[in-house]
Formats: sequence, structure tokens, C-alpha cells
Amino acid sequence: MSGTSRPEAVKKLLENMQGDLRALSLDCRKKFPPVKEAAESGIIKVKTIAARNTDILAALKENSSEVVQPFLMGCGTKEPKITQLCLAAIQRLMSHEVVSEAAAGNIINMLWQLMENSLEELKLLQTVLVLLTTNTVVHDEALSKAIVLCFRLHFTKDNITNNTAAATVRQVVTVVFERVVSEDERFKDVIEQPVPVPGNSNRRSGSTLKPCAKDAYMLFQDLCQLVNADAPYWLVGMTEMTRTFGLELLESVLNDFPQVFLQHQEFSFLLKERVCPLVIKLFSPNIKFRQGSSTSSSPAPVEKPYFPICMRLLRVVSVLIKQFYSLLVTECEIFLSLLVKFLDADKPQWLRAVAVESIHRLCVQPQLLRSFCQSYDMKQHSTKVFRDIVNALGSFIQSLFLVPTTGNTSATLNQSGSNTSGSTTSAQTNPGMMGIGGGVTVLPAFEYRGTWIPILTVTVQGSAKATYLEMLDKVEPPTIPEGYAMSVAFHCLLDLVRGITTMIEGELGQAEIDEPIMTEATSSPTESSDQQDLQSVSDQTDKDLVVRAVWEEMVNACWCGLLAALSLLLDASTDEAATENILKAELTMAALCGKLGLVTSRDAFITAICKGSLPPHYALTVLNSTTATLSSKSYSIQGQNVQMISPSSESHQQVVAVGQPLALQPQGTVMLTSKNIQCMRTLLNLAHCHGAVLGTSWQLVLATLQHLVWILGLKPGVGGALKPGRAVEGPSTEPSLFAVAKLLETGLVNMQRIEILWRPLTGHLLEVCQHPNSRMREWGAEALTSLIKAGLTFSHDPPLSQNQRLQLLLLNPLKELSNIIHPDIRLKQLECVLQILQSQGDSLGPGWPLVLGVMGAIRSDQGESLIRTAFQCLQLVVTDFLPTMPCTCLQIVVEVAGSFGLHNQELNISLTSIGLLWNISDYFFQRGETIEKELNKEEAILQKQAEEKGVLLNRPFHPAPPFDCLWLCLYAKLGELCVDPRPAVRKSAGQTLFSTIGAHGTLLQHSTWHTVIWKVLFHLLDRVRESSTTADKEKIESGGGNILIHHSRDTAEKQWAETWVLTLAGVARIFNTRRYLLQPLGDFSKAWDVLLDHIQSAALSKNNEVSLAALKSFQEILQIVSPARDSEKPDTPPAINVPALLGAMTATGLGRSFMRTDSMGERIGRYNESEPPIITEIEDLNLWWAAWNTWYRIGSESTKPPITCDKLTFIPSQPFLTALIQIFPALYQHIKTGFSMDDLQRLGVILHGAVSVPISSDASPFILPSYTEAVLTSLQEAVLTALDVLQKAICVGSENMQIMYPAIFDQLLAFVEFSCKPPQYGQLEMKHIANAKYNQIQLFAPAEWVALNYVPFAERSLEVVVDLYQKTACHKAVVNEKVLQNIIKTLRIPLSLKYACPSESTWKLAVSSLLKVLSIGLPVARQHASSGKFDSMWPELANTFEDFLFTKSIPPDNLSIQEFQRNESIDVEVVQLISTEVLPYANFIPKEFVGQIMTMLNKGSIHSQSSSFTEAEIDIRMREEFSKMCFETLLQFSFSNKVTTPQEGYISRMALSVLLKRSQDVLHRYIEDERLSGKCPLPRQQVTEIIFVLKAVSTLIDSLKKTQPENVDANTWAQVIALYPTLVECITCSSSEVCSALKEALVPFKDFMHPPAPKVQNGES
Repeated sequence: MSGTSRPEAVKKLLENMQGDLRALSLDCRKKFPPVKEAAESGIIKVKTIAARNTDILAALKENSSEVVQPFLMGCGTKEPKITQLCLAAIQRLMSHEVVSEAAAGNIINMLWQLMENSLEELKLLQTVLVLLTTNTVVHDEALSKAIVLCFRLHFTKDNITNNTAAATVRQVVTVVFERVVSEDERFKDVIEQPVPVPGNSNRRSGSTLKPCAKDAYMLFQDLCQLVNADAPYWLVGMTEMTRTFGLELLESVLNDFPQVFLQHQEFSFLLKERVCPLVIKLFSPNIKFRQGSSTSSSPAPVEKPYFPICMRLLRVVSVLIKQFYSLLVTECEIFLSLLVKFLDADKPQWLRAVAVESIHRLCVQPQLLRSFCQSYDMKQHSTKVFRDIVNALGSFIQSLFLVPTTGNTSATLNQSGSNTSGSTTSAQTNPGMMGIGGGVTVLPAFEYRGTWIPILTVTVQGSAKATYLEMLDKVEPPTIPEGYAMSVAFHCLLDLVRGITTMIEGELGQAEIDEPIMTEATSSPTESSDQQDLQSVSDQTDKDLVVRAVWEEMVNACWCGLLAALSLLLDASTDEAATENILKAELTMAALCGKLGLVTSRDAFITAICKGSLPPHYALTVLNSTTATLSSKSYSIQGQNVQMISPSSESHQQVVAVGQPLALQPQGTVMLTSKNIQCMRTLLNLAHCHGAVLGTSWQLVLATLQHLVWILGLKPGVGGALKPGRAVEGPSTEPSLFAVAKLLETGLVNMQRIEILWRPLTGHLLEVCQHPNSRMREWGAEALTSLIKAGLTFSHDPPLSQNQRLQLLLLNPLKELSNIIHPDIRLKQLECVLQILQSQGDSLGPGWPLVLGVMGAIRSDQGESLIRTAFQCLQLVVTDFLPTMPCTCLQIVVEVAGSFGLHNQELNISLTSIGLLWNISDYFFQRGETIEKELNKEEAILQKQAEEKGVLLNRPFHPAPPFDCLWLCLYAKLGELCVDPRPAVRKSAGQTLFSTIGAHGTLLQHSTWHTVIWKVLFHLLDRVRESSTTADKEKIESGGGNILIHHSRDTAEKQWAETWVLTLAGVARIFNTRRYLLQPLGDFSKAWDVLLDHIQSAALSKNNEVSLAALKSFQEILQIVSPARDSEKPDTPPAINVPALLGAMTATGLGRSFMRTDSMGERIGRYNESEPPIITEIEDLNLWWAAWNTWYRIGSESTKPPITCDKLTFIPSQPFLTALIQIFPALYQHIKTGFSMDDLQRLGVILHGAVSVPISSDASPFILPSYTEAVLTSLQEAVLTALDVLQKAICVGSENMQIMYPAIFDQLLAFVEFSCKPPQYGQLEMKHIANAKYNQIQLFAPAEWVALNYVPFAERSLEVVVDLYQKTACHKAVVNEKVLQNIIKTLRIPLSLKYACPSESTWKLAVSSLLKVLSIGLPVARQHASSGKFDSMWPELANTFEDFLFTKSIPPDNLSIQEFQRNESIDVEVVQLISTEVLPYANFIPKEFVGQIMTMLNKGSIHSQSSSFTEAEIDIRMREEFSKMCFETLLQFSFSNKVTTPQEGYISRMALSVLLKRSQDVLHRYIEDERLSGKCPLPRQQVTEIIFVLKAVSTLIDSLKKTQPENVDANTWAQVIALYPTLVECITCSSSEVCSALKEALVPFKDFMHPPAPKVQNGES
């Protein structure tokens, strides 16, 4: 229920009406009775209606003509008071909508009369308004009359009325159109049937329209007529009209009710046919007019533009374009072209200003701009409207700066007092700089080449709030402040950019959201989806393409103009905010172009920003080339060129930085202003926010930033971030590191998708690492290593441990760095490796080979620090990471460690690396089980792959199991180091190799030992032998600095000798300790031969150290010396478990010891299963015989005397020979069963040769005892021991071995001869030891050779002979081979020399030996007397006795009496032997021999005194005891009762008689001489002789007495007694000595003094 129809309201209305009527009747009572009556009847009428009807209002409306009548009559009175009352009453009725159409017509007519009478004008307007707004009863003529009424009132004299009327007109016009809108709303559901129209009508009339629309149509048509100064069709009664008011009304209708025009063709038609031509016509004065053109040029005077109309026309145009663009495409093209023209420089300033404002209104409507672009720019033969608008703005802005310097002053822009001279204005006189106090406030402004234009705040961003387009009350053109047009144009540009980009980007974003949905639809069309779906999709894509084409066209059309204008403004801007806005616009455009993929425009905007960032005229190739392509294009806008303006350098900006240009610039130093920095910030924003769309223009951005960074002196820091560094003074040779630093940063921030860019990124950095400039290289390496480290530490998804490919990808560049030769890069690389190890070592996994490869790639020539760093890495790996790396990498570790050993830069590193190899081997040993398992698993995989590919598995030492191969690699590496040129390395490597084989060799599979022996050990021996034999003999001067080299190592040869020694010893030790493992191998005997060959060549090398060591090794392999660890030598059958070893092989893991499942015992067991290694005796013998042959070759070669003798002759040393000979006994034990006579002969040659070798005199003091001591050298001891071993073996040996005895005797006897005849050694001159001048040897004089003292040796040999003979005298061989004769023959030499022997002890020993030998040998000889085997011995023996007892040598002068007596007692012993061992058995002895003996005894008993004794000694020196003994023996045997043959007794008797006769003669001669000499004493000899004879006589008589009487021949007695007279004659002699002897001789004769016996016959009394 509306407010007016509520009962209370109705009631009130009735009351009011009645009140109004009463008041009316009252007022008119006197003057106007008809009115009064009408009023009263009205009251009755109202009451009646109220009483009769329920719907009072409807009834009132029906009767409204009657109800209104009294009031109309009241108005007719023209009485103001009454008229007012009536109008008020009418208004009340109207407001309650109780006025019918007829009544309304009446009211309007009555109002028209009032208007014509100029009564109550304001009240009239109010009434019309109420009438038209409250309802729609007024139509057609009534309506037009009402409207005209208002128009008429608008043109009265009264200002208030005019204005009120204007407002009312506007409202009424609005109401008319509002009715159309509501009418359309009511009928919108009714489908309108097209009414048939006469052919040519073109729907010009509104006849087909509904009532309200028809009214509006008529009204609008007449407005057009009126503005065009034509008579209206419908608004009859108009008297006058202004164009300005008409245009305003048109504008408001068009603006407020566009839908009416768009929905109704009739209205559209009006727009096209009436409004547009009207506007174009009205514009003509503005178009034709040019400022400053002289009148004479055109005949007709040109109408001047009129501001109010022009401004209103522009407003209408704005509305038309905004609202009806789609209807008026062609017309709009014209309007827009006009707008563009109005910006020309020759148009009035106010016109340009309003035109710019109009354009601004368009610029804030991006959708509209899009339409322009679609309708004009994209059509083929159409004006490029959108482009022209933008370009016009550009040239407009440009024209504002280019102030004409001459010309019509009235036309100059000198409206705000700006400087028009055109000359450059200095900042101080600029009107924008107003001095206040002393400070200066700078107004925001643009300044370009002296033109200064302030920037005004004209509008809020994004809204086109115009100033001059709103000046509807102004008639004269307003004065435009300076800078206003520029500011609006500036905002146009900004809003244009903002609008376009916001719109396009919004739609782009929407498209991106829709697109995934679309693609899903296309990608998975289900069975049910039919062709139609796909169709719609393709429609969609077509649509997208169209839309995209529009966007691209928009950008293409506007970018050049925009860029030209913005660049100019950027250059001219002095205000930070303005600069910021310009840059933001450029940035936005660049980004938009990028998103749309418009490369040229994108690059152009970016170039502009870049150029803004750099100092003016800065030569940067990338930017200049881009600009060149742009500046060649200039855009013509209707004949006017828009040039790209290059920035001017006169900037009033504050300088914030001064630096050096990066490239060569014409100017030395360059300056950066705050504006440059602002641009730079924009550039950075661009890169940050829109990097994705920059594409190729990144190059521009980066190049610029690089230069800026350089100018600002920023240097890269950690992670590539730039920090302020030291500014570069003057031109610098240092490179710009910007690119590298940014690459690094890029890599670091893109870690989560690093795979995509890793290869190109690192590839480039690797190139940088090879740059000739060291600083650049250093940064390349820094960047690369930082990236690798970051990549490894980054938590990737999946993690690196599960993404091995990525890990290898990350590590690969590290390996690539190894191809670069620069040491600084390699150092960085290694430092990186070290850091990776320290941080990531545990998780490198499959990356190990790469990392190890990097360490291994360091070469010797790459400098100490590199090698040291690399080695540090390796040490870290070996100490910390062996357990964490895959076992397959262990081999690489071994190889790398080995390669460091071979580096010759730094000895310590080589030695330490050998230590590392030992640690590695230890690790293998402790973790053997796990390593083996893992390697076998890996091997199986590889094997499978190889089979699939059909290739053989290729790895070093292949057939061996993988774990063994690991060991073999280790051994091979150490083997290489064993032949390194440096002795210390060789020594260390050798020790390590043999230690590790010794300690860990038990882990190897049995078959692998074959490889160890042949490929490792023998290979090594060959190389060492070769190097040693070819080594240089030059003396090495003390090794650099103050290192002294010992004389035993001062040549390369000597140093190699040490290596040879070590190697040979090591190999021999392995052969010895591992015999039980090696012997079961198939070719052990071959290996044995090779080893023996090595020992032989070493033993025969001309180096004492090597040769001696070779023999020690020989001893070791023959197991003569006990090996180092007894526990490792299994008992003879090698197939036993070795519990002792297991202790060494338990390893401690987590505090418990675990047993190696694969212990040595088991391995041995394993071999047993396959083939029990019981070595056959024969094979064993072969080995020993091979050893014997080697020994023989060494012996014979080394003891063979040299052919020529000079200083350089090599003579083997005593220790060598000793060792050689000492080997024989042990060797012999194994070969004795097959040892033949030939072998014995060979042995003899060697022993003889060895003993004959002299020693050098400088060595002799150490080897030889002083001459006086009777000591054997160890060599001589060894020789005798060898023979001793032999003879003992023969002793227990078989019968056939005993034939060797004679040979042994021969050998020993040869040695015995040395006592008197030292052996010769070839042609060598030797000094006897006694005169070797070893105390004063000349330095450097060649060593003299000294023969040894052979006496003790010969004597010991003699003792051995005697011992041996004692044991073997009866052996057949000894008897047959005349050993006894040989012994006697040999002893004859020293015995015959006696005092002439080199040593006195010799002949004494010879005598005692002879006695011992004979005591054993003679019985044997007698035994075999008949066989004749000893026949030749007897003469030899006789001669020996003869030579000894009657020696030709003279005793030395210094012989003491005691000595002489002792010597005599020896002679006596010999005679005693004859008496006990020879003569008693005369019947078994050859007669000649006995004869010789007798003769000898005879000689001894008489004439054995020495002639050299002094008188005092004579009695002693006469060898009385000896003579006595001879004599006694003679006598004893002369009267022996044992005489068997008469012949022998005869010999005795004959000898006796000779003796007695001789005594007789001596005595006679003495007596004679005594007599002759008188007082003179006789010669001493004679006296001595006589004394001796006297003593002999007494002895003889004693002897005869002792003998059995029957043995003494009577003849003998007779001879004895016959002496008596002669003795008595001697009594007269004067010598007391003779007297005392005589006394002794005479005493025995007392026994003969007895009475004569009776004659007895034949012994019977």
C-alpha cells in the first residue's frame, strides 16, 4: 500500500481538498463570484465521491476534470494570492496522482496562459515538474507544450527564473527518457512484431514507437533541430534557443540514457543521421583555424573557434565515443582524428588543453581503446586511430619542449611568463626555483634543452578528472597555466599504459586459469564425449588466438609512440616521483611485451631503462645496436614527424657515484646521478619480477648491470653476492667478474631444479677456468667449486643417496677441472675436494671414483703445493673413509696412493704414500671378509652384464677372484715403487711390499700365489737386476745442501745394490716362509730355477754387498737359517693346520674378536681336498740338485782367478766366500745320496780356489789376526767344516761312498802344503802378510792384495788328516790309493825345511803327525807287505827320516838351549819310533829300507854334532842324547835275539864293527895330534869329537852289557876290548873335559877284569 493510498492519507487529502475549496470560495467571494460557486459545488462533489465510493482515489481521478475546474478558474483570475492557492491545490492533487489525462491537458493550458502573462513563473515551473514527474498522464502535444513552456521560461529577463527553468528543462528531459526506460522494462517480455513500414521510410518517424518512446524521440529530434538552428517539429511555440544549452541537453541525454539509443533503431538512426553530422558541422571552425596564419592567405574570413561550443562539442564527442562507439564506428573514426588534430601546435592553447583532457578520458578506458584497435588499426584500409592517438600524445609532449624561438608574439606560449628566448635557462633564473629564505625549494618539473615545464597535480591516478571540459559557465577561453597540458598528457601516457597492461594481464591470467581446464578436456576425451566437445574446444582456441592478436596489435600500435614520449620525459624529468612513474610505465610495458612474446618492443623498452641507468653517451655496444634499429624508424602523424629523441646530457641531477667505465669510453671517468640509480633500481625490479619473460633481453639487462656494478666498484663476495669493494682508479686491466658471480648466484638459488641448468652452467664456468686472466680464472673456479659444494649439501628430493645420477652429474665438473693446467685452478679444485670430504665424505657413494680421480690426476710437474694438497685429501680418505666407500673403489685408492709414491717432487710425500699403502693393506686384512663378500657380489653383476653383451670381463689379473685382484693391484703398485729412481722410496716400498705379502699373504686364494710369484715378485726382480746392472758408477756429489752421503752409497750403482739386496732377500723369505703354499703350485720347480738364477746373478755381481746378500738369501731358501717366524713354518708335511697363525688373524670388531672363517688353516685344508700337496721325494731332490748346480756355478765363477790383473780386478770378499762355503754342508745333507766323485772334484776346485783368494790390505786388519796369533779365518773354518761334513757322511755312508776318502785326503794335504808354499791367485801380485804396509796405506792408492796367513789353516788341516787317517787307515780305498805315502810325501816338505819353515810350529806338528800316522799306518803297511801296495812308500819314508834328522837348515841364532834340548828330544822320539815300529819288524820290511835306516842311525850315533855351537854350549849342542839313542838303537838291533834272517844279523854286526873301528881311528888321531900340539890346545871340534867318541864307547859297553850275551858276537867283544889300550894312551891329554869323558869310558872296563875262565868249547862250560 503506497503512502498516498493509505486510509489516513486519503482522509487527509479529502480534508485538504475541502479546505482548499473553502479558502478559494472565501477569497473569491467578493471579486469573483463564479469561482466561489464553482468552489462550493466542488466541496459537495468531493463529499459525494467520498461517501459513495470505496476506492476514493480512483473515483477522484475519474472525476478529476470536475474536481480541478474550480482551481483552474481561480488561476484564471490572475490574482496572485488566488493563483498561488490554486497552484498549490493542483500540485497536491497531482502528487496524489488523482489527475486524469484530460484534467492534465486543462492544467497545462491554464499554465501556458499564466506563462504568457508572466505570472508566478517559479510556481509554474514547480507545477510542471510535479505534473510530469508524479505520473505519466501527460503525452504528445500536452507534453511538448509543457516542455516548451519551460524553455520559454528559461529565456526570461529574470536570472533566477532562467536558472530554475534551465534546471527544470534538464529534469523534464530526463523524466521523458526515464519514462522510456520504464516503459521498455514493462514490455520487455512482449515480443515486438515488426510493423510493416513504407519502403523508403527507414524508420525515420517515431510512428512505430510506444507512447513514451515516441515522446522522447520527438523531443530528441527537436533538440538536434534547435542546436542546428532549425525549426523544431514537435516543440511548437519555441521562441528562442542557445546552442550551448542544446549541446548540454544532448550530452546529458546521451550520457544518461545510452540504452534507449542502443535498443531502439529509431534512436540509433537519430544518432547517426542527426547528431554526428551536427557535431562535425559545428567543429568546422576549430578545424580550419590556425594560429598565426595571416588573413590574406584565404579569401573568406575564418570563423574563430568559440570556447563554450567547442568545449561542449568535445564533451558530446566523449560521450558518443564512450557510449555509442559500436553504433558509430565510422563517425568515431572521424571524431578521433579530429581530436588528434586539435593537439597540433598551431591550435589555440585552450583547444589543445581540452583536447588532451578529452583524450585523457579515453585513455582511462582500456576496453574502449581495445575496440579502437580492433575496429581501425586491425582493419586493412582504415586509419590507425589508436596508434595515432598515442603518437599524437608523443608529438604533443615533444612540441611543448620545442618552443619556437621566433614568430607571432601573440601566438607564443608565453602565458605563464616562461622564458621564451629559447636559449638555455640556467637553474637559478628558472621560474620554478623560488628563493625562500636562503633555501631553495624545487618544484617538480620537466626540463629539456632549456625549456622548463612544471608538473602539476591534475588528476588522481586512473581517473580523467578534467578541468577545462567542466568550465560550462565560461564564455571566454580560460588561461591555461604552464605545465597543465604537459601534466595531463603525461597522465594520459601513464593511464594508457596502466589501463592496457591491467586489462591484458588480467585477461592473460584468466586465460591461463582456463587453459589447464581446456587442455584436460582435450587430453582425455572419454568415449561419451562426441565431436561437439572437440568442436567447442577448437572454437575456444580460435577465440583465444583472436584475442591474442588484438593484444599484440594494441601493443604494436602504441609501443613506439609510448617509448618515444616516455624516453623524452625520462630524460627531462627532474622529479623523483615523475621519474618513478615513467620508469614504472616502461617497466610495465616491457613486462607486457615480454608476456606477449613481442621481442622487439620488449627489448626497446628494456634498452631505454638500461640507457637511463648508465651515464649519458656511455658506449655500450649491446644497447647502441638496439637503439640504432629503433631510431631509424620515425613515425609520421599526419605529416608531422615524431623523432626518437636521444637523451640530452644536461641533467641537473645530483651526482651520487663516480667510477671507471668498464669498456673504453671517450671520457675517462663517468658519473652516476640519482636518476641513473633510480633506473638501475627499476632494472633490478624488472629482472626480479619479470625475469621469466625477459628471454633474449636478459643480455641487455645483464650487460647494463655489469657496467653499473663496475662503475660502482662492487666486487663479488661469498656466494656471488656483490659487495662494495675498492673503487678502481684509472683504467684497469682487471676483468669484470659480474657474469661469473651472477652465474654462481643463479646456480645457488636454483638448486631444486639444478639438473636442468647444470651442464651449460658448469660447462661455461669450466671455460672461464681456462681464462688467461688469473683473477677471472680464480673466480670461475670459486664459482664452480661453490656450486658443487652447495649442490652436494642441498637437500634434494629424492635425496642424493637415492639419486646417484644426479650426484655424479654434480661431481663431474670437479673431474673436468683436472683437464686444466693452471695450478691455481687445480688448487681450488683440490681444496674443494678436501671440503667435500670433510663435509660429505660419508655419503659420496658412487661419486668416489670421480673424487679419487681428481686426486690421482695430479702430475709430478704440477708443483709442490698442489701435490701436497692432493695428498692431504688422500690421507684423509685413507684414515677416515675407507669403510664408507664402495669396495669397488678400493682399487682406485690403491692406484692413487701409488701414483703419489711415484711423484718425484717431494720425497716425504712419496714415503708417506707408501705408509698409506701399508695402512690400506692393513685395512684390507682386517675387513677382508666384508670386502670379499661385496666384491664378489659386484663381480657377479659385472659378469652377468658382460655375458649379456657377449664380451669378456676385462679387469687386471682377471682369472683371480676380485678380492685377490685387489691385493695384486696393491702388490703391483708397491712393485712399481720398488724401482723408483730414488733410493729411499725403493727401500721403503720394498720393505712394505714384503711385509704386507708376509703379513697378509695368507688371505690369498691358493691359485693367486702363482700370479704373485710370476707377475709381482719375479717381474720386480727382473727390473731391479736390470737397473742395478746398468746403474751409473759415477760418484754422486753430496746431495744438495748439507746432506752427506755415506761412501757405501755414493754412486747410483751402490744405491741400486741396496735395493737389489732388499728385493732378493724379500723374495727369498717369501719362498722360505710360504714354501708349503708354493710347493703345491704346478710350476714350483720352474719358479725355483728362476729364483736360483736371480740368486746366482746377484751372487756373481761385482758388488760385495749384493753378492753376500745373495748368498744369505740362498741360505734362507735352503732353510739353513731359521726363518723370521717359526710359527709360520709348518712341519714337514705341509697339509696341516697352523693354529699359531690364527692368533695373528683375529681382528677386533666392537670389542669382540671374530675368527676369520677363511683362516689359513681352512685354506690349506681346501687345497688338501682338491689335491693333497704331498711333494714327491724326487721333485724335492730335483730342487736340491738345482740348488747344488747354482752353488757350483757361483763357486766356480767367483773363485776362478782373474786372467788379467790390474787395479780394477774384482776379487770376492772373505765374508762372501765364507758364506758361500758355509752353504755347502746344509746343501750336501740333501744331495748326499747322489753326490759323486765328479761332484767331489768340483767341490775341491771351489774350496781350493776360495782359500786361495787374497784380501785387500785395507781390509786385512779387520779380517786377519796379527801374524803371531795362530787363528783360522772364518773362511778357512768353513772350508774345513765342509770337508768334515763330507768325511762324516762318507763314514756312515755306503761302501761305494768310501772311495771318496783318498780325494778328501788329497784335498787336505794340498791345504797342508800351504804352510810352506802359499797358493797363487792367478797373476795377482801379493805381499806376504808380514810386510803388507797396511798401517801406512796411501789414500786412494790401489789396494794391495795380501795373501792370508795359511799356517794355522795348514796345521789344522794336518790335524784333520791325522784324525781322519786314524779312523780310515785300514779302508781299502785308503790302502789302494797310497794315502799313507801321500801323507808322508806331504809331510816331507815341512820336515825337510825344518828351521826354514815359515812357522816353527809347522815342522813340530809335522813330526808329531808323522809319528801318529806311522804308529797307525806301519802296521797296516806290514799287513799288506806281500801285496806290494806299500812298496813305494818305504823309500819315501826313509828319505823323510833322512831329511828331517839330518836337516840342511840352520837353527836360528837366537835359539835357546832349552829350545835346543826340546828339539833334540823330538829327534830322539823319531829314533824311538824307528826302534819300536820299524826295526823289530825288519823281516816284513824291504832290505834296502833297513839298510838305509841302519846307515842313518850309524850316521846319527857318530857325526851328529852341529858345527855352529859356542865352546860353552858344545857339550849340550852335540845332540848327545840323540847320538846316544841312535847308538843304543843300533846296538839293540845289532844284538837283537829276534833276528830272523842271518842277513839282518849280519847287517847289525857289520854296522857295529864299523862303529868300533871308527872310534879306534878317532882316538888314534887325537893322541897323535895331542902329542904334536904340545902346549897349544887342540881345535874345539876335535876336542868335542873325542869327547863324543869316548861317551859313545861308554854307551856301547853299557849297551853290550844290557844285551843278552848270546846276541853279542865274540868278534865284537874282541873289538871292544881292543880299544882299551888306546883309551889308556889318552890319559896324558891336557883337556879336563877329555879327561872326565875318558874316566867314564874306562870305568866299564872293570867288568872285563875277571880271572880268565877255563877254555870252554861252543858255549858249554
